[in-house]
Amino acid sequence: MQKILGYMRKAIQEYDMIQDGDHICVGVSGGKDSVVLLSGLAQLRRFIGIDFRVTAVTLDPQFGGVPADYSPVTELCESYGIEHKVVRTEIGSIVFDVRKEKHPCSLCAHLRRGALHDEAVALGCNKIALGHNYDDTVETFIMNLFTEGRIGCYSPVTHLAKKNLYMIRPLLLAPEKDIRRAARRAELPIVKSACPADGHTNRQRTKELIRELEHHEPGFKDRIFGAMKRADIDGMGGVNYTPPIRKDVY
Repeated sequence: MQKILGYMRKAIQEYDMIQDGDHICVGVSGGKDSVVLLSGLAQLRRFIGIDFRVTAVTLDPQFGGVPADYSPVTELCESYGIEHKVVRTEIGSIVFDVRKEKHPCSLCAHLRRGALHDEAVALGCNKIALGHNYDDTVETFIMNLFTEGRIGCYSPVTHLAKKNLYMIRPLLLAPEKDIRRAARRAELPIVKSACPADGHTNRQRTKELIRELEHHEPGFKDRIFGAMKRADIDGMGGVNYTPPIRKDVY
């Protein structure tokens, strides 16, 4: 877990994600990324030198109309002295039963974002922390390029003007393999998703494509992420970004 804390501390400082007095709503789905994020923020409070609060929120889509059991996550939060609120929603039913979406991820994500934003405001939080990692960032960039024909990603820090909230991604610099290893070694509780589309999404196909490219061209992911930082795509360059000096060759 020490390695993850190092990644998180660097991201928080490089992108100025957290300040004194912040009340952070951590979106905890129960997957490895969000649980490691929760654990990391809980531990960082002790030594990072920033005074902030953490509240965990889990949105239960109730896939198949069945409430999920998040009690292991609640127990983890209790061990850290963190409040954990589970919000039961009808998102699963809306996406799969009412709308019968052939490509459900977009609508599901939109509904979950809206519900999480509303819950963060109700709790008096000023920031929301999500568990997007290094691999997610490269995948999102590739997906936007290949499926939408645009160069872009999410930002490390995003201001949601309508809700007056900031979205932060403290795991931005942490590779997925290190997160998986940290979750296993720390024996963190992982709640398996019951989503019917799990493992059959565009993101999963993109993940497999990048894995293949990485196999044939080692360092592919690092070069993509490095290019995003050098070009400051959506603020990836950090708060101290300065444009590189261009050397034209004629």
